[in-house]
Formats: sequence, C-alpha cells, structure tokens
Amino acid sequence: MAYTSILAVHRLERSVEYVTNKEKTARPKPDSASSLQEAVDDARDREKTECGVFESAIGCTLETAYRDMRANKERWGQMDGVQGYHLVQSFAEGELTPELAHRIGLELAERLLHGQYPAVIATHLNTHCLHNHIVWDSVAMDTGRKYRSSAKTYYTGVRAESDRLCRQYGLSVIESPESERGKKQYGKWMAEQNGKPTWRTAIRQDVDGAIAASLTWRQFVKALEGQGYELRMQRKYPTLKPPGKERCVRFKTLGKQYTPEVIRMRILYPRRKVSAVENRQAGPRVRYTRLRTHGRPVRGFTGLRALYYRYLYELGALPKKPVYPGYAVRQDIRKLDQYVEQMRFLLRHGIDSREQLAEYRKPLLDEIAVLTKERHGLYRSAPDSPRIGQITARLKVLRKESRMCGRIEKRSVEIGQRLTEARAEQKKHVENEKQKGADKAEKRRDALQREDRFH
Repeated sequence: MAYTSILAVHRLERSVEYVTNKEKTARPKPDSASSLQEAVDDARDREKTECGVFESAIGCTLETAYRDMRANKERWGQMDGVQGYHLVQSFAEGELTPELAHRIGLELAERLLHGQYPAVIATHLNTHCLHNHIVWDSVAMDTGRKYRSSAKTYYTGVRAESDRLCRQYGLSVIESPESERGKKQYGKWMAEQNGKPTWRTAIRQDVDGAIAASLTWRQFVKALEGQGYELRMQRKYPTLKPPGKERCVRFKTLGKQYTPEVIRMRILYPRRKVSAVENRQAGPRVRYTRLRTHGRPVRGFTGLRALYYRYLYELGALPKKPVYPGYAVRQDIRKLDQYVEQMRFLLRHGIDSREQLAEYRKPLLDEIAVLTKERHGLYRSAPDSPRIGQITARLKVLRKESRMCGRIEKRSVEIGQRLTEARAEQKKHVENEKQKGADKAEKRRDALQREDRFH
C-alpha cells in the first residue's frame, strides 16, 4: 500500500469572543475542537514554518488573518455556528521539497475555496513528513454564505482534489478501502471473557515485554519494531500492526493499561520487580545510566543544562526517582524523548543560557536564508543541477538544528513554570502527609485512652 496525502477537516466551533452570557450553555467543552484563532496561530507558528517563509494567505493579510476573518463575519452578521475549518495535508517522508509542498497546498486551497473564503496556508517542517495546514473562514466574502462540509464532500471533494494534485506532481497516493467498522466478533469476545488466549493476548505479552526492557518511549518503540511490529502514532487513535497481520490494532482496544499515556507511566514508574524468569523471557533489560559528556558523568550544571537535568529527574528518567512526581510534571512524560534529545544538544554544544542559544542559532538562520535563495534560483535556471540535492541535504541539517534551538527556547520557559508548580505540589503533598500522620497519631491516642477508661 503506497503512501498518501492524508487529509482531515475539522470544524472550528465558536470562539470565546463570540460567546455571550446567554450562550454559556452552548459553549464547547474544553476538549472539543479548537477555536478559529487558535487554529490560525498554530498554522502560523514561526518555528514550524521556518520563520514564516512557507506561509500564504487568500482574501486576508497574514499578520491580521484572524481579525480579517472576524470582520468578514461581522459584516455579514454570521457570528454564530461554525467559525471556520482546519485541514491538514501531509506527504510521504523525503518525497518532495518544502517549496513544492507549499505550492500544492496553495493550489488545493484555490481549488476548494475558489477565492471566496479568507484562508491561511502554512507548510510545517517540524516533523519527518512535510504537511500543510489550511485554515479558512466559514463565511464567503462575496455572498456571506456558510461553507458546508460533510463526509460526502470530504471524499468526493477535498480528498479527491488532493489526490488529483498529488498524482499530477508524481506523488504517491494510498489506494485503500474504507476501514472496517463494527463491534468485535462474538467468538473473539467470548474467548477473551473465558480467559482463552487470542492474537490480542500475544500482542499484550509483547507490549509488556517491551515495557520491561525499556527506559524511555523511544526504546519501547524500537523494542516492538525489532519484533516486527509497525507503530503509527501520528493519528487520532495510535495503532500498531503485528507482524504477519494485515490489520492494525488501536492501543486503547488492548485495555486500559495499554494506552500510550499509561504505557509511558509504566515505563518510568514500574510497580513491581520483574522475576528472573520474566526477565529472561523479556530479553535483555536496558540499565539505567547517567547522562555523560566526554565519557564522564555530568555534574555541576548551571543555567539551561541545570534546568533540563532537574526536569529529567522530576520526570523519573534518572536512576534516583522523585519522592512525589507531581501532576504538573507527569503530564509531560509523553515528551520525555524530546527532552532527553534537547538535553544532549545542550551538553554537546555547551549552551547554558538563552543568549548563547540565540548566538548559536543566528548563523544557522543566515545560512538557511542564503541557501534557500540559491536553491530558488537554481529551480528556475538549472532545475537538473546536482547542486540542488546538495543544498537540500544541507538545509535539512541546518533546519533541524535551528528547530532544536527554537524548541529549547520555548520549552525552557515551560519547564521553569512546571517546576515551580511541581515544587508547590510537593510542598502541599508533604504537608498533607504530615497532617495524615498527625491525625493517625491522635486517633491512636484516643483509642488508647478509651481502652484505659474501659479497664
């Protein structure tokens, strides 16, 4: 099965600004779709679009896109209901350049919206697969009519148009039947209820073995891939495909202990010791080890490196575990591999402050700008030049380093805030434990006094 451009269209419900006191009961739940403003801001994230290089707008101005869309609604008196739409279009890794991906996104927006709806098109370069974000207003500029979206228009319009564009540019497209739907077969359900092994039982055993042999999520993924599993995490419901099977299985269908979030907790905070028999069955166990630089254990950190090291401790990634891992930190466990990678980057380059980080990033951005301009010129004058491939390879390295600097700059602020929250949680936890101890001691004294009076 070939790769495809994967599309998902999300309705963006009314924003907070549009909700009056009388409409509070109709306000979306916190876990519902994001607002139009949040979608525009996320699409225009400068860290993901290479400092705004791969951004375009239709019927509005990039800098004021959300305000322009809101003004359009106010002009037509269409402030209620769906506020806009958010479409994501992704491509196979290494199949095209950022410039071509952005061009395809622009053409798709033009074919779908026909210039009637204000829209923002942004190409993100922050993942292995290039992908476009297209966010557009739900109200037409010339007629005031609302854009209508359904499952039928998605397959016959949005997805079909995207596939046509991909084929036009020689890109791969998945040709797959609709996913099977329906409840679990009765026979399999009865087998699991009666404790008989099924193919899902074997999957759980493999997952348990991978958890026992791993210290981080990345090691867990490699352990499963080493057994022939294929994991697909970049989707609404992460799945894994067992070796020799054609169908994928959602993690959550394996049980409450097998969702990605719970698995991360099980890796970092094992509840029991593994027996020698289980350890042999699970394979070689990864030992805890200190982060090292130039072959020596790291000590005496300051600045950003000290901040990251403390955070890795609070996450439970170091041999010594925190007494009480607070919720403020636990919610970030799913990003542990990213934090370890960022810590190693800081160690490798000896960066301790945001000023040093900015100094390291500046020449990277300058070289990116020069090479991008050179490649644009070659596309026009010598499209078959081998120099284009050399520039693309170099840009890939530079952009990765630049994105890492941007992530560290952003995440270091978040880490500082979460550590402050974690300290407050830990202090409260200690006080609660002391109070519980005092209450238990008082109850024991009262019980002894009652016994004395009885005797």
